Amino acid sequence: MSYRLGIDLGGTKIEAVIINELFQVVKRERVATNRDDGYEAIIERISSLSKSMLSDYDAFEGPIGICTPGTIEAETGLLKNSNTVCLIGKPIQKDMESQLGIPVLMENDANCFALAEATLGAGKKYNVVFGVILGTGCGGGITMLKNIHRGSNRIAGEWGHNPLPWTNEEELNQNSCYCGKSGCIETFLSGPALERNYYQKTGKVTSAKNILAISQSGNQCAQAVFDEFEIHLAKGLAQVINVLDPEIIVIGGGLSNISRLYYNVTNLWGEFIF
Repeated sequence: MSYRLGIDLGGTKIEAVIINELFQVVKRERVATNRDDGYEAIIERISSLSKSMLSDYDAFEGPIGICTPGTIEAETGLLKNSNTVCLIGKPIQKDMESQLGIPVLMENDANCFALAEATLGAGKKYNVVFGVILGTGCGGGITMLKNIHRGSNRIAGEWGHNPLPWTNEEELNQNSCYCGKSGCIETFLSGPALERNYYQKTGKVTSAKNILAISQSGNQCAQAVFDEFEIHLAKGLAQVINVLDPEIIVIGGGLSNISRLYYNVTNLWGEFIF
């Protein structure tokens, strides 16, 4: 039986899985990304994790598949547009192949997510799929007829770096984004954005998971944070629907586990869809 190794390089964690030819997970490990440690440290973590995963698979010849926020520029081989900013401008694919001695394939994480859902998941019955990642950042990927649509600049689907629509000037100016602009959708619709909103309302630092639990206990501030998150998500996705009109939108990432989003957001976005 043949096996494949895939690695998800996220802003919070690096997770690796080995799957068999039936797409069954046979091994899984994860480590913290620790972005503040810098580029070389992240490369070393991916390399060590890969070697650990493959310790029982001597015959493995690759390639390894790695998905990451951002995209590899075809002309230069350098990564661009990553919210893990220490990776920007680095030859990450070349460096990983040098470290591991086997071929490495790299693709934008949201593109990988959308393709997986379009071929094996919730979108497999549909021709046009928009895949959304709500996690450390806010990414998006598009598949058409089960093929990734990258666009000529490889930025197709990057809805997170448009301004949040149907909002006020104060909201747009108050949220600074790592890309150098203010008011990007990602500054409203990510885990850190949700946590920042709660801190601004309460002065307390806690995780999105804890804020959800607090809201479910009846806390009004926590409930207000999620009410705002849902209206922002409805506006952001309505803009995507008006442009792309996908047959299905599939949500992944850590915040996709919040079940109230699926009912509330679909009830809200009708106000904004053309």
